[in-house]
Amino acid sequence: MPTFSRYLLALLCVLAALAGLWYSLGRDQHLAAAPQAGTRLQCTSYSPFDHDQSPFDLPLEIRRERMEADVALLAERFDCLRTYSVTGLEALPDIARQHGMRLMIGAWVSRDTKATREEIEGLVRTANAHPDVVEAVIVGNEALLRREISARRLVALIEEVKSRVAQPVTYADVWEFWLRHPQVGPAVDFVTIHLLPYWEDDPTGIDAALAQVEKVHARFERLYSKPIFVGETGWPSQGRQREDALPSRVNEARFIRGFIDLAEQHRWQYNLIEAFDQPWKRISEGTVGGYWGLFDAHRQDKGILAGPVSNLPDWPRWLAVSGLLLIAGLALAGRPHRPGADWQLPLLTGLGAASLGLWLQQTTLDSRHLGEWLWHGALAVLNLLVAARLLLAVNPAEHGWRARLGRWLEARAAWWLLAAGLAGAWLMLALVFDPRYRSFPSAALLLPALAYLLHPCRGPRTELGLLAVLLGIGLPPLLWQETLLNLQALGWAVVALSLLLALWRSRAPSVADTCRAAAAA
Repeated sequence: MPTFSRYLLALLCVLAALAGLWYSLGRDQHLAAAPQAGTRLQCTSYSPFDHDQSPFDLPLEIRRERMEADVALLAERFDCLRTYSVTGLEALPDIARQHGMRLMIGAWVSRDTKATREEIEGLVRTANAHPDVVEAVIVGNEALLRREISARRLVALIEEVKSRVAQPVTYADVWEFWLRHPQVGPAVDFVTIHLLPYWEDDPTGIDAALAQVEKVHARFERLYSKPIFVGETGWPSQGRQREDALPSRVNEARFIRGFIDLAEQHRWQYNLIEAFDQPWKRISEGTVGGYWGLFDAHRQDKGILAGPVSNLPDWPRWLAVSGLLLIAGLALAGRPHRPGADWQLPLLTGLGAASLGLWLQQTTLDSRHLGEWLWHGALAVLNLLVAARLLLAVNPAEHGWRARLGRWLEARAAWWLLAAGLAGAWLMLALVFDPRYRSFPSAALLLPALAYLLHPCRGPRTELGLLAVLLGIGLPPLLWQETLLNLQALGWAVVALSLLLALWRSRAPSVADTCRAAAAA
């Protein structure tokens, strides 16, 4: 087969593989609809922040127009909204009343006694001013989990609020903390538990998540003669996997629809977390914290409650990005003129386009502030340098700007490998010692690892060896922590092992080794 024909055939295969990759990530999947999908469900958590807002923004500006639009949208699906604070939400009861919605309002209880007192007073004032809309009040949310208040002090606040309002009063926390602090139970009118299988100390995968929820709910029904209210339950649509608990839109839809079915069967009272994605939560909870919504941060339906659902609805955009990267890489490499380059160039360029496209897509999810945008951007630039060096090594030019660029990149190849090794070692240590909120960066270092395995360079023996050792030391504890059920962790382990081998292969011989080799010769 002529060289150009092989080149064209390889290119067509790569284009088909790229299209298959992004389509498989984004294809619509059809799930059974939730019961009552055509009518209103019970309750959902509501925070009135825009996609670029945070409760930590000072001064905090909550727009009435935003609340009006949000409540109008949510009233199509829900009977009730749960809030976590009263600050800035003074207009919410009137807006809810206009749409026939009820409220479960909360006071944010923290270690700041002044702020807590202001929340309690606002809670009491709102409940008494709107008894037709406010059906229950919640004194504190996961304050015991955060260790910001003692159980004794919390009980005192609950009893105070009970003496000042007519509505039922409760406290909300992860179910385990009700067991750790049994003195709180007698103080409340009903018990509000959070059932979040993804976040539990022993995470539960999507296949067993609903059984875990049912088991815990039954346990609390046996423990308490009071009503049990599921104050939060849900599943994240993006972020890092924990053991076999994998965030995705499809898994979120599976959990939410299955839970609603379960709740209808057992006549449970519940609140789904949450109405809208909250990007600001990524600061304290990592990527996964920002993606628990039934709608995204721009108020677009994610398809969680009904209809087909896609894990990556904008996959055509990322296919286009990968296609542009492929074109740029092939343009840089030029016409194949070395043996094997006719099929190697499309294959290697396609691999680089896919891995860099995946990393750029992950960057848009993971980046929470300027520092992280710069860090993720630096890793993307590193990929571009490594890809350019690899393509010009496979198909080197003898003269012209490609030849000069190839020589410049090859002269600095050890720098790019050192940078990849440093990034890999740092990320490995971070995932071992501080893993809870960190995503797995496999796509960032896949190309450097494979590029230097295929085309090693010569770098400083001691430094490359040390980085390889650090990667190797981190692998066993990482896999032990994450378990072999975590496919994201296994993917990172493969990338880290590949990078380890690339670092080891590229160690330049020491002076002593050179002398011994010369003596033996």
